[in-house]
Amino acid sequence: MNPIEINPEQDKVCDADQKIIPNGGVRAGQDGDVEVGKSSENKEDSDSTEVNKTPDSDVAKEADHQINCNGHNKYIPTSKAQVHLPKPEPPKPKMERSQSLSIAESMPSIGKYIRDRSSSFSAAIRNRLSSVKEGSGDFVLKNDSLNFEVTEFKIPGVKVIVKLKSEEERLEDQIRGRITLFTKSNCEHSIAARQFFKAKGLRYVEINIDVFIKSGNELMERTGSCEVPQIFFNDSLIGGLATLKSLSESGELHEKMKELLGPKCPEEAPKAPVYGINDEEDKEDGLVGVVRFLRQSLPIQDRLIKMKMVKSCFAGPDMVEAIINHLDCGRRKGIATAKVIAQKHFIHHVFGENDFENGNHYYRFLEHEPFIMGCFNFRSSTNDNEPKPASFMADRLSKLMFSVVEMDGYVSDDRLHVDYFRISKSEEFRRYINLTRDLQRINLQLFTPNERLAFFLNLYNAMVIHAVISIGHPEGILDNKAFFLDFQYVIGGYPHSLSIIENGILRNNRKSPYSLTKPFSKGDRRLHLVPMKVNPLIHFGLCKGTRSSPKLRFFTAHNVEDELISAAKDYFQSDGIKIDRELRTVYLTRIIKWFSQDFGGQEKEILEWVLNYLEGRNAKLLKTMLGDGDPITIVYQDYDWSGNL
Repeated sequence: MNPIEINPEQDKVCDADQKIIPNGGVRAGQDGDVEVGKSSENKEDSDSTEVNKTPDSDVAKEADHQINCNGHNKYIPTSKAQVHLPKPEPPKPKMERSQSLSIAESMPSIGKYIRDRSSSFSAAIRNRLSSVKEGSGDFVLKNDSLNFEVTEFKIPGVKVIVKLKSEEERLEDQIRGRITLFTKSNCEHSIAARQFFKAKGLRYVEINIDVFIKSGNELMERTGSCEVPQIFFNDSLIGGLATLKSLSESGELHEKMKELLGPKCPEEAPKAPVYGINDEEDKEDGLVGVVRFLRQSLPIQDRLIKMKMVKSCFAGPDMVEAIINHLDCGRRKGIATAKVIAQKHFIHHVFGENDFENGNHYYRFLEHEPFIMGCFNFRSSTNDNEPKPASFMADRLSKLMFSVVEMDGYVSDDRLHVDYFRISKSEEFRRYINLTRDLQRINLQLFTPNERLAFFLNLYNAMVIHAVISIGHPEGILDNKAFFLDFQYVIGGYPHSLSIIENGILRNNRKSPYSLTKPFSKGDRRLHLVPMKVNPLIHFGLCKGTRSSPKLRFFTAHNVEDELISAAKDYFQSDGIKIDRELRTVYLTRIIKWFSQDFGGQEKEILEWVLNYLEGRNAKLLKTMLGDGDPITIVYQDYDWSGNL
């Protein structure tokens, strides 16, 4: 069950009185509504079918609209990089128990008839309920295998079915308070706690302290630690998952819930998370005052430099003079300040020849770079906050994206299908968009090798989600170009597309399939990000948003190698390989064909590499075939480019 909806403008969202449905409420059939129909003896309502007709055209249009918007049968509309951030929507509640509706609502075609006879109708029901006896002709037990009781009885001209509430439904009626669950991303015990409440059909408010940072401080104040999961019934701390299971196994859970959750949720209970509000602190860069002065005072104009027209640039000596006058300092300090400004990616050399050198060179501000307007993490101005540490950014990115895939309803349990529309409206995605602006001037050189690997794997998968939401799934060759080449972020002062991340960084600056050139040319300022050698396992950690892609995964820096190995084994276990021993044929994913250089190049080397990640029957078959010495044929399976919706 999804966590209940939190209204951003209310702090006591779950404190409102819950509607209590009396035991034995009047329901219809198996859906719980009152069903009123003709008996075989009563035909006076023969015209009722005409009342229920609706105009076909309006209904059809509305149905088509709902299918297209909510069913994702059409691509998500394209949006520009400069659009407003998506408005976050908390997860919507799913009411497990059915609720009694008014007769007029449930049966509009005879609503007037029922209202006119409401007094006699209610009296007849009361009399029937009080007089019904087990074994009488009017008593019928329905759907006993489903674990609930249904009593059917007849009133002249009216058929009424009453579904008695289950024990869980009666317990829900007595709960007026709130269950609060504190969790973390990528935490097995937190996932188990969610599943526990879902299995019990209990509503709860989840506070992920990796998403809502300040809520971690509240948890520390209340419990003395940040250990999760922690469960509160109203303002009473129950404990962790072990305590919850112990109460359930001993049969004390229901009594504890009645005792602590019977009253309304008091003010002293943990505060529900507020959606659409930033609770992370940003610190303005110490040099931003100087930079703002330079933006206003330097002569920025188009110039002809080395037989090329360079737009919106300024001369280095002019910048040094402006700094000296503004800070009232000497030339040495002026040059040193200019170098720090360049190192923080406020400015770049127009041809990328240096960070900053004293002499006749030309520079321009990051916001004036030709690529900047095409970057989807750039809005009307650059982010002038102090760049956050690279390790912090890598950790924050992984935690936010883990929370997306773990949230019920965003990604399927097998992680092969993604609801991009729901993600686009989520608080987690809104915070991710804010995080991407902090990537503009991050110092990528401070990453350790494992941090860099996990960071770019996670960023690639997150960018794919953002690209699908912003421009839709690619439908052809031209769309593939827009998707993998033109969708970019500015990271560490330079543009990064999906293709740049995959082929330029993760694949050690190798040509992409069907390309004639390498992503980075000699002297490219991004070459320092290229690893020493290619790790072929990366191909099983990258989700391209297609049906033939590996599962959507995110990785941790401290365990990225083991997680990639697990991803490869899982991919081959799930139809990534098929072996026909009689034909001596191995059917492999086309991903290996496209990037065969990464797997050894030769067919035998490819099969030997694949063997390392096979288990069970496939491993035995391939090992036997390789040991025979006879030729083995490799057939590459078709790749399904349709979206993983």
